[in-house]
Amino acid sequence: QVQLVESGGGLVQAGGSLRLSCAASGSIFHINAMGWYRQAPGKQRELVTRISSGGNTNYAESVKGRFADSRDNTKNTMYLQMNSLKPEDTAVYYCDADITYSSGANAFKREYWGQGTQVTVSS
Repeated sequence: QVQLVESGGGLVQAGGSLRLSCAASGSIFHINAMGWYRQAPGKQRELVTRISSGGNTNYAESVKGRFADSRDNTKNTMYLQMNSLKPEDTAVYYCDADITYSSGANAFKREYWGQGTQVTVSS
């Protein structure tokens, strides 16, 4: 069984910083691309950033220059450093990962999602 668990959310004032973590656990053979998404109240879930297994990243225009995505493949963990936070960054942040996992003698690949962590930025 594979799980993704986010942590690091909270309440911060505008201009502040937070660091989110997304830890994957279970019978993992390989983690391919990972990503952060967010969903604000009344809005659709949107992509924030994606990072390849080799560390190549791409970002939504709204967070470029403020957010930094990274990963530690030895720990099966991805991080999102969020700086210069704005009230419009308030949302539940979710991580997802494209994971190849083992089950018995077989390997399977599927996408997993974390449960989400709340980020609230006050003005």
